[in-house]
Amino acid sequence: MAIPAHLELSARSERRRARLVRIYLEHERVAIAGGTLLAVLLVWEAFGASGLVDPLFISSPTRVARAAWLLSHDRDFWTDLQVSATEFILGYAAALAVAIPLGLAVGLSKRLQYLIGPFVDTLNAVPRVTLLPLIIIWFGIGIWSKIVVVFLGAVIPVLINTQSGVKTSEARFIRVARSFSASKLKIFSSIILPGTLPFIFTGAKYGAGRALLGVVVGELYASTAGLGHLIADAGNTFQTDVVFVGALLFMAAGLITVALLDALERRFERWRPQPR
Repeated sequence: MAIPAHLELSARSERRRARLVRIYLEHERVAIAGGTLLAVLLVWEAFGASGLVDPLFISSPTRVARAAWLLSHDRDFWTDLQVSATEFILGYAAALAVAIPLGLAVGLSKRLQYLIGPFVDTLNAVPRVTLLPLIIIWFGIGIWSKIVVVFLGAVIPVLINTQSGVKTSEARFIRVARSFSASKLKIFSSIILPGTLPFIFTGAKYGAGRALLGVVVGELYASTAGLGHLIADAGNTFQTDVVFVGALLFMAAGLITVALLDALERRFERWRPQPR
């Protein structure tokens, strides 16, 4: 028996609608975020072009894009970008290399916690920006003073989160391992370290933001190159669009770092002990 044409057309339309809904649900996060961002950019562009506010104060997406295009052809801009990237990478990598092992050690040893705990608490309580004049005196206005500022900004959050992760390790897993006469090294490598990973990555993500803040503050305070120096010069000469370019580059660096840490964390997800 032949299917009526209108029923066949209705079924085909229903399948197409179901396929579109499935595609949307698979990419819902990107669709909502992208749509929101596009709406903000359109409103910003319309507001900047309306003449209600002087472009000197707000600029617009097209002016910012034009400024980015012009900067991309400037050799000094790439030098600034390289300097800031070097400061961030070296300072942040040094902070991770120091904070993660030290945080694990402090979490495992009460005596070590008693020894360095006051110093960690003091550095956590004192804004690292207040130490910037001393750091400039000790290390000069070159790249190394900024690396130290980045290091100090990132090391404390990573250390504290790692230490907290060790202390919250699943006691039941440890008891089971000890009942089977597992060695301390085996307990650490199979239970404590995998269970601490979420805390380590949380601290690393928070530390990345503090590290970028260190780059900006250090370069705004005293520098001869870097994106912070570029932003400071642009602000002093009322180049609002260039200021936005610098701010967007720092934002992009933070988002990329967090995305890379998220991807790395997912690779370690299977290593963590899972409750049954």
